[in-house]
Order: sequence, then structure tokens, then C-alpha cells
Amino acid sequence: MGELKPPGKPFDISKWEVQEAYLKVKANKGAPGVDEVTLAEFEKDLKGNLYKIWNRMSSGSYFPPPVKAVEIPKPHGSGTRILGVPTVADRVAQTVVAARLEKAVEPIFHPDSYGYRPGRSALDAVAACRKRCWKKDWTIDLDVEKFFDSVRWDLVIKAVEAHTDLPWALLYVKRWLAAPLQLPDGSLLERDRGTPQGSSVSPVLANLFMHYAFDVWLARNYPGVQFERYADDAVVHCATLRQAREVLAALQNRMEEVGLRLHPAKTRIVYCKDGDRRGSHEHTSFTFLGFTFRARAARGKNGKKFTSFLPAVSKDAQAKMSAQVRRWRLHLRTWHTMGSLAREINPVVRGWMQYYGAFYRSALLPLLRRINAYLMRWLRKKYKRLASKKEARACWERVTAQYPRLFAHWAWVPYSWWTG
Repeated sequence: MGELKPPGKPFDISKWEVQEAYLKVKANKGAPGVDEVTLAEFEKDLKGNLYKIWNRMSSGSYFPPPVKAVEIPKPHGSGTRILGVPTVADRVAQTVVAARLEKAVEPIFHPDSYGYRPGRSALDAVAACRKRCWKKDWTIDLDVEKFFDSVRWDLVIKAVEAHTDLPWALLYVKRWLAAPLQLPDGSLLERDRGTPQGSSVSPVLANLFMHYAFDVWLARNYPGVQFERYADDAVVHCATLRQAREVLAALQNRMEEVGLRLHPAKTRIVYCKDGDRRGSHEHTSFTFLGFTFRARAARGKNGKKFTSFLPAVSKDAQAKMSAQVRRWRLHLRTWHTMGSLAREINPVVRGWMQYYGAFYRSALLPLLRRINAYLMRWLRKKYKRLASKKEARACWERVTAQYPRLFAHWAWVPYSWWTG
């Protein structure tokens, strides 16, 4: 893999690019595709496999295999979605193209586009949304129906053509768009639109599509209207109800122009009601990226309580996390040590704390206390001498005092209660 340029090849793709793409794929891990080849198996002949990808891509003879369709839970709530899982080799090839495209389009993306962009996160989008909800009385909670299944290929290709002069990048984007989905029963589903959610190149293609379909259009037609968009999830801020209705109607027409549709039941106008805004409206809350925005009790810098419009972990996200805690069945795993339990659950719980605890932390505390309740039950089952309330509490206090960071959530809730 030492040579950087492809001699005698029609497309100028370096071996270094393929190597870098592989390292990104390895860091992201991921499941095998339709060929059932895992990362570990791919690495058994790493040099040969990477050479094969480079040789075919630089000669124009790379054709992607079908994409494996896998049903997974939605990340911030209830329901499921179809994830497209390319093979390891195809993910490497896609990452080569995605890196080139990202370099070209990242500078032109709107500052209020947050999804799948370097240096930006969902929490940044939630923070910006919170500030703007304080300033504007009305929001439009947008839900694009089946976005990744509905994207028009001709518009995606047109957008790619506008930002790259690399014929091979355009060639492979067309081939990836047309790659069929392999369903769980083994049958192939041919598609005429959409880009599988889960492939390495889909995020940049989706962002590029929405940049023109939504971001640029809204900024041009309603320059005073601010928004936050994370992939296909967006919130638009308006000063008045009249403006919100006008913008929503225009957005519905715009989405139809580009082959999309706003979900009629999930798209709504919301009044940001709080202690100062005391009007009434059908909808006074909305959920964005796993956080529900609504009127909540708050405390000012002067210590006085007031009601503000704030985000906190949503009920759907709470339910999903609670189900995960139940599935751990911590209280029954008496063959474990407390340290081994901590090593297993800490990465997951720490992730919950870092994300859902970033805003209105108190809404997450009941879930963390529930973990402590399971741990108390585990303690009493494992050590019979701790069957009494007094002994169990004394032991708990000793452990949490001696090892205050053993469990990630003890930083916020070190105490427990008697669970019977």
C-alpha cells in the first residue's frame, strides 16, 4: 500500500485514501453485510482486500454488492427503522468517496445544519434550539416522512455534480444509489429513489440534498426565520402564529417540489408557553433529538424560581433506557463482582448521562436511582448477611464512600433506598 498514485488508471485515487478510509471504518466498527464478512475476517488479508478495492475503484470497475436491510430501534424513542448495512469492503469504498465529497461541500453547508458534520453534534442543535425558543414564541416541529426512502436520485446527482469535478465520485454515487436492498428473507428489493440509512456515503448525500431542498431555500425565502436541522429532523422558529402558518404552508409545498412529504400527524406548530408567555394553543411542547421542550420549573441566578421553556429527556427515550436497565437483570447476576458489573454498564450509563443529562439533569435522576435500586437488590441477594435494612444500608454507604466513582452514575446519585 506504499504507492500513492495509480499509474495507468483512468481515475486518480490514491492507495493512501483507501488506507485512511479503512481506518475510519475500523474505528466505527459495525456489523457484516450480505457477505457476512466481519472486520476481523476482512483484516486476515487486509493488504489484499484494500488493494482489490483500490484497483477496482481506480479502474472504474468497482460495483457495489446489495445492501443488507436490518431493522433496528430508533435512537431516541419508540419504533423501529430499516438500516442499510453495506459490506466492510463497500463501506471502505464509500468512505473514500464520502471523504472527497465532504471536503468539497462542508464549507458551503449552513451553520444551522448539525447532522453528521465535523465539530457539530446533536447537543449543539438542542442548545441552539433552546436559546431560540426563549426568543421566539412559536416553533414548527417538522417531521419529513420516510426521508431516507424518498430522496430523489436526480436531485442528489444534480447536487453532487455542482460540487465535484471528479467523474469517478459521481459514477460511484450513482451505483450506490441504485444498489438493491437484501431483505431478511434473502430477496432483493430494487429501488428507484432513496439512499439507505446506515451507509457511509448516505450522510453527506442527505446533507447535500437537504442543503438545497431546505436550508438554502428557507434562508432565501424567509431570511428572518431561524432553524436547527439534524439530518431530516428540524425545528423552525417564528415570531407569530401567522408567520408560522405561512412558513409551514410554504414548506409543505417546497417538500412536495423535491419529492418529499411532511408527516401530517407529526408536523405541528407549537406555542413556547412559559411563565411570561401565558397564551393558549393546541400544542405547547415538542420533541427534538430525544429531548422534549415544554414549560418547566427553573431557578434564576438570583435563586428565584420561575417557569421557562426548556428541554429534558423525552418519555420515549426514558422508556427505552428503562427497558435496557430491566434487560440487564442486575439483581439476579450474583456471580458477578460489583466491579465487573460496573465495567459492563458504565459505558452505556455514562453515554446516557453525557447526552440526556446535558439539559435539565433532574429529569434523568429517577432512572439512575432505579439502577441503584437494582444494585441494592443484587447486594442483598449476593450477601445473605445483608438481608436486613440496617446492614444493607451500612454496606452501601461504606462502598459509595470508599469508591465514589465505581459506577458512573454515582457521581450524581450515590444513594439508594430500601427495595424490600
